[in-house]
Amino acid sequence: MIREKKRFVAKKTFVAKHLSEKMQKIKKGEIIITWSRASTIIPPMVGHTIGIHNGKEHLPIYITDSMIGHKLGEFAPTRTFARDARKNNDKKSVMKKKKKK
Repeated sequence: MIREKKRFVAKKTFVAKHLSEKMQKIKKGEIIITWSRASTIIPPMVGHTIGIHNGKEHLPIYITDSMIGHKLGEFAPTRTFARDARKNNDKKSVMKKKKKK
């Protein structure tokens, strides 16, 4: 019994229509603002600066060759790292114990 190898079928890249239209109209020096984090970076985007929405503001990201094939959302983090809360609480609890004595 001979098994056939499954062929990899490349997925079509998703790029929002409004974004691809803006790419053709706007010069390379201007910032293109978008909320489409799911759009894939394609070769015509290289050299443009795109303002990607992170939930609060638009972060300007300059597109380079190494970014091709990735999603826009990968370059605009939506969460900020807060300091570890346990360290702050430990100091406060130690201070409270000292005051009681």
